Amino acid sequence: MARSLQLRLPAEMNPTVRRIVELFRRQVSERSGVSAAPGRPGELVIALEISPGIGAEGFAIQDGPGGEIVIRGHDERGLLYGLGKFLRDARYAPGDFTPGPWRGISRPQKPVRGIYFATHFHNVYHEAPVESLKRYVEELALWGTNVVCVWYDMHHFKGIGDPAAQAMIARLKAILRAANEIGIGAGLTFIANEAYADSPVELRADWTAGHDGYHHPPQGHYHVELCPNKPGAKELMLRWVEEKFAAFSDIALDYLWIWPYDQGGCTCSQCKPWGVNGFLTMAEPIARRFRECFPQGKVVLSTWYFDHFTDGEWEGLARAFATPPDWVDYILADDFGDRFPTYPLEHGVPGGLPMVNFPEISMYGSGGYGPWGGFGANPLPHHLQALWDAAKHRLSGGFPYSEGIYEDINKAICVQFYWGDRPAMETVREYVAYEYAPEVVESVTAAIEILERTLPRVGHATEPVSRFVIREPAGAEEAYQRILEADARLSPYARQAWRWRILYLRALIDYELVRHDFAVSARCEEAFEELTALYHAQNAAYWVAPPTRAAIRARREA
Repeated sequence: MARSLQLRLPAEMNPTVRRIVELFRRQVSERSGVSAAPGRPGELVIALEISPGIGAEGFAIQDGPGGEIVIRGHDERGLLYGLGKFLRDARYAPGDFTPGPWRGISRPQKPVRGIYFATHFHNVYHEAPVESLKRYVEELALWGTNVVCVWYDMHHFKGIGDPAAQAMIARLKAILRAANEIGIGAGLTFIANEAYADSPVELRADWTAGHDGYHHPPQGHYHVELCPNKPGAKELMLRWVEEKFAAFSDIALDYLWIWPYDQGGCTCSQCKPWGVNGFLTMAEPIARRFRECFPQGKVVLSTWYFDHFTDGEWEGLARAFATPPDWVDYILADDFGDRFPTYPLEHGVPGGLPMVNFPEISMYGSGGYGPWGGFGANPLPHHLQALWDAAKHRLSGGFPYSEGIYEDINKAICVQFYWGDRPAMETVREYVAYEYAPEVVESVTAAIEILERTLPRVGHATEPVSRFVIREPAGAEEAYQRILEADARLSPYARQAWRWRILYLRALIDYELVRHDFAVSARCEEAFEELTALYHAQNAAYWVAPPTRAAIRARREA
């Protein structure tokens, strides 16, 4: 144990390294009250070094002379990730810091270890104070995340000069700048044919089905998107692209996603099938312009919902990319629910390109209709493990889809898949020890497994009391009792932290629902209100809001 730490800093300091060091110091201080100061004498010396040789983004933690501990990064990110591992391996008590036993070398297996923040519906990313989001970006980076992506959703606004558009751009840039400042990458998402709310009606895309091979209309279409084959539409969309690149020109963008459906698409005769026709018509010039504006950037071409609304898009993309395109760096592939697209698993990735996934970590168990995260934490270790095992041999990493902070455990699971194919339950145990307490690992881990099973439910928003029927309620009482017992053993820091509260409230809500024939009790309502405050969801859409009476009433009156 140590009551004070002395930090020996790298020989060459820069703003990124200073930010990383401050992040480490803050984590130690908040969790234990122990000061970790450069230059001052301390009971434990921690030497921080940056020197190539381990491998990109890799780190080593080793014992040094005189009992010191040396944390060495191959580069700045390696130092960041090494400090993250060191923090998770340590033990904390008021006034005491105990370093963990892990020593060795670690380097990432997958180059892309991202996260996508959906900043909409007045969810936490849309409404929380920017400073708290910056802090969250830094904390995700400690787990091995190396890029944060966001989307400027044009359809809400009437041009880039719209004050609401400017406010959203400022928020998105603050999130991405936080990523840059801690030394990790930033990314933007574009819908290939997206448009503003007041887009020219005569240039708008077709979104209907029953013709040109479309058996279902594209899901999530806003009906303001443009058809690139209508005279003037492509030029207008590329002008908007220029405006967006200019707006984000002071961010170091490492990735651009170009997205086909959900939202987006055009089903007209000239664009069909969208995924290998109209989509590519827009995607290529967008990608080439991105490379000109951000030479270090990589282009991720999404295949989301290929072959959902029409047939032959995967096969068509393979034909189109028989000669690998020079404007695409990665193919993104995934699907909603329990499945991964079969085509790239069975036939390989079109063009032989690297592939990344897009695991949906937010909505699973809600039937797709929410409220997502409305009941608290939604740990999905076994679900995510199955999806990973099915596709990992084809993947170069990925970008989990996040609607909020309630899937924090799932984020850690995914980034550790990408880092080293680490089993989900092993990550859960490390998460519990770090964020809660080593003494409660086995009990809380067992509760988390139960809470994964009890997550799927069906809502009935009825008067005067709503009901949420848990499909597999067995074990809800056991999970709650385990969480209650653990709560009594936590430090004040851990007990009050939002990461514990969202898990505690989830166990409480499930227990109360089962006790009251799935009807919302007074204690449930109180828990929903606390979650609303934690999520900054007072004005959130029903899909991303805890189902308080007020949220249900607002949905009914909308």
